[in-house]
Amino acid sequence: MMKIKYGILIILTFLSVTLIVAQEVSHLPNVVIIMADDLGYADLSCYGSEKINTPNIDRLAEEGVLFTDFHSNGSVCSPTRASLLTGKYQQRTGITGVVTAHQHRDVGLSLSEVTIAEQLKKAGYVTGMFGKWHVGYSESYNPVHQGFDEYIGYVSGNVDYHAHIDQAGYEDWWKQNTLQNEKGYTTDMITSHAIDFIDRHKEESFLLYIPHEAPHGPFQGRKTAAFRKIGEKIGDVKRSREEIRLLLKEMIEVMDEGVGEIMQTIENLDLDEKTLVFFCSDNGGAKYGDNTPLRAGKASLYEGGHRVAGLAKWKGTIKPGTICSETAMTMDLWPTLSELAGLGIPSSIDGCSLKKLLLKNEKLVERNLFWQYRNKMAMRSGKWKLVLDTRTNLYELYNLDVDLGEKNNLVERYPEQFVLMKTELKQWFEKVSKNTPIKAS
Repeated sequence: MMKIKYGILIILTFLSVTLIVAQEVSHLPNVVIIMADDLGYADLSCYGSEKINTPNIDRLAEEGVLFTDFHSNGSVCSPTRASLLTGKYQQRTGITGVVTAHQHRDVGLSLSEVTIAEQLKKAGYVTGMFGKWHVGYSESYNPVHQGFDEYIGYVSGNVDYHAHIDQAGYEDWWKQNTLQNEKGYTTDMITSHAIDFIDRHKEESFLLYIPHEAPHGPFQGRKTAAFRKIGEKIGDVKRSREEIRLLLKEMIEVMDEGVGEIMQTIENLDLDEKTLVFFCSDNGGAKYGDNTPLRAGKASLYEGGHRVAGLAKWKGTIKPGTICSETAMTMDLWPTLSELAGLGIPSSIDGCSLKKLLLKNEKLVERNLFWQYRNKMAMRSGKWKLVLDTRTNLYELYNLDVDLGEKNNLVERYPEQFVLMKTELKQWFEKVSKNTPIKAS
């Protein structure tokens, strides 16, 4: 009799564990990451823009959390994308600068890196990416070789929005790892393919990465004629400042329309309580973007170069209307998603999980954060920001709590703080750059 009871207990325990596991798997959140390109800190209505209307992106803030202190890992395109994909400082991956169409067609993110797509596939996720890659031009570095089941988009820094030709004159629109151009305006095409992916995989747990081209140049609206031709190294056409600003407005608003269509699709398929949506930019606004009230913009290591919009929504899980002042970075998404998928966080990851911050509004553990691009370096320690120009050995120290515009250099006033941060910045760079295999410019 005891043997029978013991056998029944084993069976019930097995069924119970199996049920728990099944429940966990069925509740793995879908993940949608939307990344704008060269979007200024104040180019969205919810971040203060009075000229650009972004009601759909604003909804993410109203129904989720808005970060006031979110940062891209790089102040230019490729480094931030490398960090998003790997969860590491870009210096460890070798993608320290822009992988350019003219100079770096054989450079790319090493296949030895474990991307977030490869990580989530371990938990059974189906993965898709539609849009800008920019961490490798060669077919050997294509997203399908780095964890993405489906890919449609372009691999360069930017393409003609209609002709889909890159800066060096190469045709650049891929389906999987094969060049296959199609008609359409880049922003609308990215949105359309993303919606199709969601619809086809609504019964599965999915990771959907949507790196938009907008509002990066060339400045083209839906009705702007194509001007790049295959084989010709052609830049943007000459336009007045006012014309460019009007096109920039349209480009952002078209992207916002797409965000609205994606969110509506998620709601229509009853996936909104199962889906985490995160929106950010790859760096600060370029020449025509609005980074108010920050100093400088794209390519700079002042706040305007890397403090960007950060928005997250997960109906029923993230508290609506939350304003978050915690300091976070692009590389934090990798460990966040890995932890949400129940996979843990490898020691090789530099980012920290935002899971408890998003779900329970718990503060992050205090940490120092770092940036480096070309001859500039920067470090953040709480309210303090240190900026270094390695060519001149000029250091600048700012208290961001009272000087967000970085106007008052406090190096001489706070020598102890300066020396401490100077030492840590040097140690960090020596550590992460030790095995840097490639240095893109």
